[in-house]
Amino acid sequence: MPHSQSSAQRGRVRLARGASPWLLPTVATAAVSLARARRSGRWTAVAVPATALAAGMLWFFRDPEREITHGRVISPADGVVQSIMPWKDGRTRVAIFMSPLNVHVNRAPLAGTVTSVEHIPGGFVPAFNKESENNERVVWHFDTELGDIEMVQIAGAVARRIVPYVPQGTKVEQGERIGLIRFGSRVDIYLPEGVDVAVEVGQATTAGVTRLDRD
Repeated sequence: MPHSQSSAQRGRVRLARGASPWLLPTVATAAVSLARARRSGRWTAVAVPATALAAGMLWFFRDPEREITHGRVISPADGVVQSIMPWKDGRTRVAIFMSPLNVHVNRAPLAGTVTSVEHIPGGFVPAFNKESENNERVVWHFDTELGDIEMVQIAGAVARRIVPYVPQGTKVEQGERIGLIRFGSRVDIYLPEGVDVAVEVGQATTAGVTRLDRD
């Protein structure tokens, strides 16, 4: 994905890949109920909530174009930094909590090659809960100029589907879309030893835009 984009491209919003199973039936129900409500007021009780739900789904599955920030490591997710923890092997884990209001398309934190994409079954406790580390998740590894970078997409209490966009062996550009988590969830990224963290707990992040490391 190029780092330079026109203003028109940056302002463009599309729908996320993987949204169809949720979005199509919701929009279809809203369309049918609205059409019938014009002929019979009894359908209004169905049309109003159905239309509101469809609008909410369209908002949730939005996928705006972004001008990708230059930096060694950029945020893979929109959300808020939930925790920053040193790991036993010298790495630092940055956990980003994604609420249902955030864009849920995740992006590659660095350019490199996807060396593994592993789905691990698990539970579905709320993503802000410590036990969410045992939730359903997809573990990514990237071979980058900083070495192996691990990123984990974690499902939440409602987000029970993680949709990877690219398979093992794919070369990705920094900021390229790599997957989707439906509804509230969490993304963890492990920064290598020697990389200083530039964000703080409670700080908002934007996928492809917020830089995670400090020069």
